[in-house]
Amino acid sequence: MKSARLTFLILLAPFLAHAQNRYDVVIDEIMADPTPQIGLPNNEWVELRNTSSTSINLQGWRIADATGQSGPMPSFTLQPDSFVIVCTGSAVAALSAFGTTISVTSFPSLNNDGELLSLKAANGMIIHSVEYALSWHQNEVKKDGGWTLEMIDTQNPCTGSNNWTSSINTVGGTPGKKNSVDAINNDIIGPRLKNAYTTDNTTIVLVFNEPVDSLSGATLSNYSIDGGLALMSAVTLIPGFNKVELKTNNPLTTNTVYTITATGVTDCKNNVIGSVNKARVGLPVDPVTGEWVINEILFNPRSGAYDFVEFYNNSNKIFDASKLYIANRNSSGTVSSIKVLSSEPYYIFPGDHIVETEDADNLGLQYLVQNPDNVLIISSPPSFSDDEGTAIALNFQGEVIDEVNYKDDWHFKLIDNDEGVSLERIDPAGPSQDPSNWHSAASTAGYGTPTYKNSQYKLLNSINATVEVIPKVFSPDNDGRDDIASIQYKVTEPGYVVNITIFDGAGRPIRNLVRNGTMGLSGYWNWDGLNDTGNKLPVGSYIIYTEIFNLQGKKEKFKNVVVLARKLN
Repeated sequence: MKSARLTFLILLAPFLAHAQNRYDVVIDEIMADPTPQIGLPNNEWVELRNTSSTSINLQGWRIADATGQSGPMPSFTLQPDSFVIVCTGSAVAALSAFGTTISVTSFPSLNNDGELLSLKAANGMIIHSVEYALSWHQNEVKKDGGWTLEMIDTQNPCTGSNNWTSSINTVGGTPGKKNSVDAINNDIIGPRLKNAYTTDNTTIVLVFNEPVDSLSGATLSNYSIDGGLALMSAVTLIPGFNKVELKTNNPLTTNTVYTITATGVTDCKNNVIGSVNKARVGLPVDPVTGEWVINEILFNPRSGAYDFVEFYNNSNKIFDASKLYIANRNSSGTVSSIKVLSSEPYYIFPGDHIVETEDADNLGLQYLVQNPDNVLIISSPPSFSDDEGTAIALNFQGEVIDEVNYKDDWHFKLIDNDEGVSLERIDPAGPSQDPSNWHSAASTAGYGTPTYKNSQYKLLNSINATVEVIPKVFSPDNDGRDDIASIQYKVTEPGYVVNITIFDGAGRPIRNLVRNGTMGLSGYWNWDGLNDTGNKLPVGSYIIYTEIFNLQGKKEKFKNVVVLARKLN
């Protein structure tokens, strides 16, 4: 009995070893959104294909996503170049009519707009993973559901979106048989370094546009960093294999931008990364008012297109899109429809233009997009009315750091039809709510400039002047101590006129303090903490916006933050 068992294990060993190779079995079809039904059962499932030349037993294998993993698969031998449908137990009866089907307990609930799915062997090894997205359908009708995503060439399983598309089978998919879009789709392009982020001040994660070879990804000599730092280790991260974790010898410094260079990294088809592959990285912080601004808004898109909102990093700091939010206001004026800009870390560097929209591919069809990586896709983003509405930027603390209450009459008056024409901010440092600081995008720029400098961008001529608010914190309670905020100025030549407007933390004007006031070479104005109607204002941060100009066209703007406080009785 013992001898027979030993003989069986010896015969089985080569079979088990072969089954552990990456990409021997691939997830080649995904039904994430079965409704509305086209011709297939109302069930979620994935299809596996054996791409090897050897039979493979799937016993103990699992399907995993970000929230966990399924129960083990039963004993099932998947023959070379054959298929099996994997689903939950309740779906087996319906799906068995289309092909061979096996079930697992705790089958993952598949997100319609994508997630990272992994196929794990019984020993835990990742055999294949795919991070699908709704945009992979490349078809507006099929995005709505009822159609599967199919892999085009299963011999090139790590090329991402370029190797997936909607099924063209009339029932909505091809469970249990060859994909309807099956074709040769050779992968001859090396991986590309997309971006990088930090998990602490000595750990950097590189993000590639496709899975990389795990050995080349973990080769330390393939990477370098500037800024006087050295790299100590490199590890290719599972389950996606499209990320590499690097460790530095010393901590990164705040407000410093570092550059990572990658060379020699290959993908699963041994294509080598291009010669120029760099990514910036640093330590992000949370922005405050004036540092992260709404820079361009398309609220009345052409038919078949989508809204977009562009943001601008108007600072020398680094921000993280996964800790920034976009929102609007509902009919009662409450901040509503809050959406995070990115589901995972994505760093925004000084001077970057970042665009939020629902469909990046569609945006590229409508406008020139100079920096496609700076387009962040948000499923069901806040809606913006065609005539007037509110666009809001919030930071990680949930504070409103910029707000634009736009109107369609802010457009250039000689434009006959503003459909598809974006509103551009003229001066990033200018007031968000001043209509004169907004203008229709130029026709020569295609009526929109998503991801790059606005066609109407203009920094007005500056002058040699200073404006300071003293004290930084005041308490208008008439106790004789810091009852007023003094706005003090100095200029080097006479003839200047000033306007001073005070805004609350949400960017709304609450006090027109000075209008067309004449200036000497130095002087001051006082604010008593009241609004235009003479009412007390709540405690909090306020922005004193000062605009200085003369008849020769010189102009400068200043923003000063002051905190209004009240003493406790």
